[in-house]
Amino acid sequence: MSYDKELAAAKKAASLAASLCQKVQKALSQSDVQWKSDKTPVTVADYGSQAMVSFVLERELSDEPLSLVAEEDSGDLCKDSGKDTLQRITKLVNETIAIDGSYSACTLSPEDILRAIDSGKSEGGSFGRHWVLDPIDGTKGFVRGDQYAVALALLDNGKVVLGVLACPNLPLASIAGNVPSENAVGCLFHAKVGSGTFMQSLDGSSPVKVHVSDIGNSEDASFFEPFEKAHSMQDLTSSIARKLGVKGPPVRIDSQAKYGAISRGDGAIYMRFPRKGYRERIWDHAAGSIVVTEAGGVVIDAAGHPLDFSKGRLLDSDTGIIATNPKLMPSILKAVRESLEEKPSSR
Repeated sequence: MSYDKELAAAKKAASLAASLCQKVQKALSQSDVQWKSDKTPVTVADYGSQAMVSFVLERELSDEPLSLVAEEDSGDLCKDSGKDTLQRITKLVNETIAIDGSYSACTLSPEDILRAIDSGKSEGGSFGRHWVLDPIDGTKGFVRGDQYAVALALLDNGKVVLGVLACPNLPLASIAGNVPSENAVGCLFHAKVGSGTFMQSLDGSSPVKVHVSDIGNSEDASFFEPFEKAHSMQDLTSSIARKLGVKGPPVRIDSQAKYGAISRGDGAIYMRFPRKGYRERIWDHAAGSIVVTEAGGVVIDAAGHPLDFSKGRLLDSDTGIIATNPKLMPSILKAVRESLEEKPSSR
């Protein structure tokens, strides 16, 4: 199975969703941000991005039913208090479709938007094909004006077979060393099983094949971790870094843009250790994991096991996640075990 048609559809869906998100971020107001019951933010762009991806996948792959595992649902938009927000989302999606021009004479109604958003209610699993979407990975970064990603992957019988990361604010040049870049921003990473990982600009430059760092000495490695302290135990990653002899400070950025940066060698290590009891959502790692592995990297949980995306909407692991190259992984796992043994109450 080549998955060429599916990859083309995924790239188009993620790129159009990213275009919508960029428009919202440039003029984001407090009325565009709501707070969910789990105290995480959701914006008109999260909803609009999910509707946009659903619409494009259904149009481009109309010969097969769409099964989409995605983060958002339309519950709050169906309430009286959500009517104005729904109208704004509908307008944003229709404007994005019109500017693209691929789907002429197509205008979606608010009801169409609700249906598109709720197509993301699939439970996934180990059988058949399921698309996995985080419409805006890193919503807090998006709200701050920082990094975020539209992350889309395809599961086939429980295995990730392709992934796309649209990162509108990520510089095309390396962000190694935490040095701000003056270069153009807007990256599209895409990977297909057995075919490698490629990066191009969101405005359509020719794809360039990328590869993870080949650093073998952990002292020379730089590492990424989540920007938000609530998303990972930074004291634990600091302990691991000390054991590895890492000299530089961590690079802290939001979203799966970290996976993209790792895939092209900006840094050598990404570590994420959520608080005890937190179960990772598959949409937070599906696209990013194949972008790194097809670039020659390794993505596993902190117990040394491959990530299993076949168990539904949640990953069957709560130990933490590590992405790096094959040379560094053994020493990282050793440092992780030692650090966890020193901090038994933290996990």
